[in-house]
Amino acid sequence: MSAVFEVLNLKKAFGGLVVTNDVSLSMQPGDRVALIGPNGAGKTTFVNLVTGALRPSSGEVQLGNETITKTSPAGRVQRGLVRSFQVTRLFQDMTPAEHVGLAVLQRTGKSGRLAGNFLTRADVMQEVIELLEKLGLASLAHRKVREIAYGQQRLLELAIALALKPRVLLLDEPAAGVPQSDTGRIEEALADLPPDLAVLMIEHDMDLVFRFARRVVVLAAGTVIFDGLPSDVTKDARVREAYLGSYANASHHA
Repeated sequence: MSAVFEVLNLKKAFGGLVVTNDVSLSMQPGDRVALIGPNGAGKTTFVNLVTGALRPSSGEVQLGNETITKTSPAGRVQRGLVRSFQVTRLFQDMTPAEHVGLAVLQRTGKSGRLAGNFLTRADVMQEVIELLEKLGLASLAHRKVREIAYGQQRLLELAIALALKPRVLLLDEPAAGVPQSDTGRIEEALADLPPDLAVLMIEHDMDLVFRFARRVVVLAAGTVIFDGLPSDVTKDARVREAYLGSYANASHHA
């Protein structure tokens, strides 16, 4: 099976400071990969590079058989590379239905033609409600975002991402800031993602990592120091020294 997403020798330097150092990574359809590492390891910089928010100093980003290193962020989304953010970026006075509806219109190339109320369009609203139902948000479809709980806002972000029909989904700490009592619903949503969707998740919660990931990539000082099975990551000496520490020694590790 050919890779749906590939990063080849990606490097980013700010002056003399190298923050992404010759990183290569490949994903197949259906992959569930966790990207972990200490603060300052370069995880968010890596995501900004592959999604087009930053231009790499060297290296390539490929989606399917297409090199997208110089493609705009919007162009990458249109081609199926979609990300979420560590902190919600929702419009507080818009509703979940409006957020997801706009994502559907963007995907179908109709976001520039918003004359009239698109929420009255049956084709758009059928997809909107199906997505919100899938994520347990249908009853909140017409509430303003500022009126719904933070965990539900994180689920809404996932609904927006899925409305864009990604081939590759990059999740930046999807449960960050969510109360422990609400993280179960986030995990259910992650477990229900389309089986052919390739997912790369940045996460600090190692318990969540081990429940989600079938593969773990560890970044330290901008360099990949491990890429392998979750069952092997806690045994790797470099990973234990750079990041896992006490977690690797705890009796509850995978």
